[in-house]
Amino acid sequence: MSVNIFGDQVTEERAENARLSSFVGAIAVGDLVKTTLGPKGMDKLLQSTSTGESMVTNDGATILKSIPFDNPAAKVLVNIAKVQDDEVGDGTTSVTVLSAELLREAEKLVDKKIHPQTIIEGYRIASKAALKQLDSLAVDNSDDSEKFRQDLTNIAKTTLSSKILSQDKEYFAKLAVDAILRLKGSTNLDHIQIIKKVGGKLSDSFLDEGFILDKRFGVSQPKKITNAKILIANTSMDTDKVKIFGAKIKVDATSKLAQLEKAEKAKMKAKVEKIKKFGINVFVNRQLIYDWPEQLFSDANINSIEHADFDGVERLALVTGGEVVSTFDNPEKVKLGHCDLIEEVIIGEDVMTKFSGVAAGQACTIVLRGATDQLLDEAERSLHDALSVLSQTTKETRTVLGGGCSEMNMSKAVEQAAQNESGKKSLAVEAFARALRQLPTILCDNAGFDSSELVSKLRSSIYNGLTGSGLDLNSGDIQDMRELGIVESYKLKKAVVSSASEAAEVLLRVDNIIRAKPRTADRGH
Repeated sequence: MSVNIFGDQVTEERAENARLSSFVGAIAVGDLVKTTLGPKGMDKLLQSTSTGESMVTNDGATILKSIPFDNPAAKVLVNIAKVQDDEVGDGTTSVTVLSAELLREAEKLVDKKIHPQTIIEGYRIASKAALKQLDSLAVDNSDDSEKFRQDLTNIAKTTLSSKILSQDKEYFAKLAVDAILRLKGSTNLDHIQIIKKVGGKLSDSFLDEGFILDKRFGVSQPKKITNAKILIANTSMDTDKVKIFGAKIKVDATSKLAQLEKAEKAKMKAKVEKIKKFGINVFVNRQLIYDWPEQLFSDANINSIEHADFDGVERLALVTGGEVVSTFDNPEKVKLGHCDLIEEVIIGEDVMTKFSGVAAGQACTIVLRGATDQLLDEAERSLHDALSVLSQTTKETRTVLGGGCSEMNMSKAVEQAAQNESGKKSLAVEAFARALRQLPTILCDNAGFDSSELVSKLRSSIYNGLTGSGLDLNSGDIQDMRELGIVESYKLKKAVVSSASEAAEVLLRVDNIIRAKPRTADRGH
């Protein structure tokens, strides 16, 4: 006898139905993004129905974050793609597709009456074997700076080959590596600023040492400052108004109004006098600077920049070694920013301010040029992925081979591990190996080649001891990945396998889905 214990507007899915709902949702998400995988992957055009804005991208995390999903299992895959993006910066599509393929294989095993817990045990054994094999394949060239730089360049080219920047990947790979090596091992990408300017073509983009602020000096102020002492502030430099909503001041004569204006001017002059005591020659403010205080700064030989946005002010403070202040009573307690040269430069048709010789010598600016806003946005996402992966590689310096080589080697190790298992568990381990082989299969399909033939050739090559073999998707053949320079970060591959298997395990454990509105306060109980 079944008893309904739930209130209104609560639905429940049990056992097979719940599991099927999880599998279907996750597999659908994997199918959605798998066509974007690899160097021949396609882009998605996302359009907002409310604002009409459109975005063209093939970044898995960006696609999944932009689409509202109703299925709870789909949201789990969105979450692991986001974590992969935050942790490593790339591999978001790979981790989503691998999770979906693991669940596709699990669905077949559940249909054969194999218990989900048995499948989970098998997947854990397989994941351990795969990561052990990946660890043995990893190469570390960090002791040889020339070889390590080549590794970084190859990783950048591999990452960019599946992005919109693939046509100029040699140029952008060098640009990304130069920017990352300036950080001297730091993973703080705040030191690398990316400015997008419509116009020109992608190959007109360039790396500029120093910091560029998309603002100009005040009217009739010098366009060049050497040995700059910079005070960075977030304070109101407009005429001080009575900042109370709805407040009114009534005066009975115009002379009283003049007195008010005079008092406001005196108050502003007092603030400028306080700022002058800092001994600076450049004042950068996040808020507006009105004409009167700007004139006072000019008279005191202080250059002023107004309305530098929050991101600009924070980043400027970081790279010049200063701090953002809002009160000016204690000059001795404030750290000023320093740089050798500040000058106005023209980029495209816009005038900007460039800070050279900043305190944080690793700071630099990448200026992206391109024909449309959508192109520039996607170029920025692509470059950010490459910079993220490279910055992580300077910490975890080991590398592995791409082009399906690592996946096929891991698949081989997992199949060997399956032979050591008895009973139904071995079926789950073999299923994990099949899921890993799906990644090179999808790479071939997306490139328009016969995946059955190419993957069989790759499998034969690796099983015969040629562990460096992989897919050359330009010629549609099996080649040595080390010779072609198709290299990927070890940390990225490890994160893909471990995150995908954990996500599959989370969803395999589900046997009930209960949907309900959030509880509301009920004073009667």
